[in-house]
Amino acid sequence: MNAEQITQGRRQPTAQEFRDMQASPEFGELRSKFRSFAFPMTVAFFLWYVVYVLVASFASEWMATPVFGAINIGLIFGFLQFVTTFVITYIYVMFANKNLEPRQAAIRQKMEG
Repeated sequence: MNAEQITQGRRQPTAQEFRDMQASPEFGELRSKFRSFAFPMTVAFFLWYVVYVLVASFASEWMATPVFGAINIGLIFGFLQFVTTFVITYIYVMFANKNLEPRQAAIRQKMEG
């Protein structure tokens, strides 16, 4: 191991070690766990957004229906888009802390020593 391979007390893996790790079962499991969350959540949010756009386009009179004061259904739907974003972010952080971080830490430890 030369000086270039040690960075701030950690070993710098070689390019071949990165390729080997990418092909490893541990990395495959990490990638699978991430995708099992990210793809369905992305599709769900995208569909929710498309529904919002379609309803705003084709049912604009309904979206303009007042709920209270100057607040109408369209504003509530728009606000819910932001709420959904924050909820998904929170759920992802909880999921990542429980399911991804331990796997990432194990891979990092194996790679850097």
